[in-house]
Amino acid sequence: MKIQYDAEVDALYIEFKQLEPGTAENRELSKDVIANYGPDGKLAGLEILNASSVVGEMLKKVILEVSPVQHAAA
Repeated sequence: MKIQYDAEVDALYIEFKQLEPGTAENRELSKDVIANYGPDGKLAGLEILNASSVVGEMLKKVILEVSPVQHAAA
């Protein structure tokens, strides 16, 4: 999972799974929140526009990028 914030455009993107360019289906959940679904119909990410207004002060505190755990071969 990745969480990215672009201060220039005030947009927050939460990526649950990476998609190939042009394969996402976008659905507007509200004026400022767009859900991206993969070809399999599963949620792949959320885009939050005007993030500083939607998320508020929490946006300034923590931005994380979490990668999947890779297990070593036995």
